[in-house]
Amino acid sequence: MPANLDTDLLRAFVAVADARSFTRAGDALGRTQAAVSQQVRRLEEVVGKRVFQRDTKSVSLTGEGELLLTYARRMLTLNDEVMALMRRPVSIASVRIGSPDDYATMLLPEVLARFAAAYPEVTVEVVCDNSPDLVAEIEKGRYDLALVTRHPDTKSGELVRREPVAWVAPPLNPNKGPNKGAIEREDPLPLALFPKGCVVRDLAVATLEEIGRGWRVAFTSKSVVAVHGAVLGGLGVTAMEACTVPPTLRRLTEADGFPALPDVDMALHRAPGMAAKPVRLLADAIHDLLGPTAP
Repeated sequence: MPANLDTDLLRAFVAVADARSFTRAGDALGRTQAAVSQQVRRLEEVVGKRVFQRDTKSVSLTGEGELLLTYARRMLTLNDEVMALMRRPVSIASVRIGSPDDYATMLLPEVLARFAAAYPEVTVEVVCDNSPDLVAEIEKGRYDLALVTRHPDTKSGELVRREPVAWVAPPLNPNKGPNKGAIEREDPLPLALFPKGCVVRDLAVATLEEIGRGWRVAFTSKSVVAVHGAVLGGLGVTAMEACTVPPTLRRLTEADGFPALPDVDMALHRAPGMAAKPVRLLADAIHDLLGPTAP
């Protein structure tokens, strides 16, 4: 049978190698110098090699000790990672929340990180879809919560905050002549949009039609990262909630020929019936961190 390396012996060995002293290693480990010396001797017996050169004034690694030290560090790191993983709190509850991709990407990560730190025993699953579809699904009880953009014709859900909507274009490129690559001047206007059913898409299209501006869909995706990339790449102009606009993109104003878009309501829906405590806790966290008075 192959011999096994005891991690306690390896930990003593690494402590001596780092401190270059049995006494200082003992202090670091909370053991006596004699106990540490005994552990190193036991390790040397297991590996069949001397790992330290010792005299009355110094402690240094042998060639075999240098080799062992590399493996010992890796083994201890792996051991500590496994123990931390095994000792993590067991999940005793879960919350399923629906959200459009832009909220899930740009807003929820900070909320979920803080929630996980406060309630590590609760598992959270995020499912992305268009707001109208999420509202329909939560009414069937398929989600515990849904953070959505509220349709202007409804007042359903709990208002989290009112959010401005911005026209967004790629940055200007001075190398492209007088127009600097201003795609917003094209006719018809190319648009990079979320799929049909997106509240902001409907607002943008309705606003363009009100002013008689021609438009065409140049790019469509459910992914906010994909829409950001399409605009940055010059495929089109888009409209999105101000909180989801990255600093790499350029906001258009009325001076650019784009009328102001109406604000939208960010609303939180809860599944019918009595919500479990973890659901209430996550709902409170969303209101606290995303609400109008959020820090």
